[in-house]
Amino acid sequence: MEALASFKKKISSPKKIFITTHVKPDADALGSSLGMANYLIKKGHDVSVVTPTDYPSFLNWMKGNDDVLEFNKPEHQKIATKKLEEADIIFCLDFSVLHRVNELGEMIRNSDAYVVNIDHHQDPEDFADFEYSSTKAAATCELVYELIVELGDKKLIDKDISECLYAGIMTDTGGFRHPNTTKNVHLVVAELIELGANGSQIANWIYDSNSVNRLKFIGFAISRRLVVREDLHTAYFAISKKDLKKYQSQTGDTEGLVNYALSLDGIKVAALFSEREDGIKISFRSSSEVAVNKFAAKYFNGGGHKNASGGKSDLGLKETVEHFEKLVEENQDELFAAETVSAE
Repeated sequence: MEALASFKKKISSPKKIFITTHVKPDADALGSSLGMANYLIKKGHDVSVVTPTDYPSFLNWMKGNDDVLEFNKPEHQKIATKKLEEADIIFCLDFSVLHRVNELGEMIRNSDAYVVNIDHHQDPEDFADFEYSSTKAAATCELVYELIVELGDKKLIDKDISECLYAGIMTDTGGFRHPNTTKNVHLVVAELIELGANGSQIANWIYDSNSVNRLKFIGFAISRRLVVREDLHTAYFAISKKDLKKYQSQTGDTEGLVNYALSLDGIKVAALFSEREDGIKISFRSSSEVAVNKFAAKYFNGGGHKNASGGKSDLGLKETVEHFEKLVEENQDELFAAETVSAE
């Protein structure tokens, strides 16, 4: 309560505020950032939102999107750097370790600004002056809503803010299908709907805004790149740079692809391997009792949530996939231990 009171005092008068989130922001990352930004603007602050990289075009409807600076764009970098240097307060949303924002991480670490971290990921790094976090929260947007309410400012949450926050909760719960869809999630979402969020419209913007190339890519991936290892209760996609180029893949086009693998009967672990310029990007998904985040952290320099995690590999695509299959085979007892205990 003392920390909250101190934070409340910090934002009680106009400040220069810098908000950032993790690389390749998803709906929870951008939604929490723009939701918080729009709230702080209402309180009279000078607010800048800076993302380390680009993000999917199906998030462009969020209020404030047109003013977002992408740090990896040369034309934005100088402006964003100045905004960070002049900031009184820095908000770090939807990430728990500074390396998740690339070079912005060290700039934040060396800043004299008051740093705020709002997040729901595990194993947080100690870098903030004020932390508002919970691994029990389904989304950072859920925490942003609760923080605004706790500050006594629920009246400032309008339709635009509520829709930003709704989007992050909807996507991080897999459309309210994942095990993290708690009673509190439904209560918060009900409040956001009452405050103006149009759930069906948001779902349409995010899930039903496909390009022809993306649909063709998904069809290609399912028919030609899906590998099922029933003996290992595992399925995965291995997508090459050539595949991505063939379908003119844009940021966000592989979003949700890994879930098709997890949807198969009998599959407990799913993965998506995407060959990028800087290595192999990996997305992991798992059934409710399989802690895929521990597997990602131990073997693929990654981590995240219990059933939804990420990782990376410096090996080639073929070598990474072979390594993954071998690791799953060698670690079945450990990987599926929690599920076995639950069944008993």
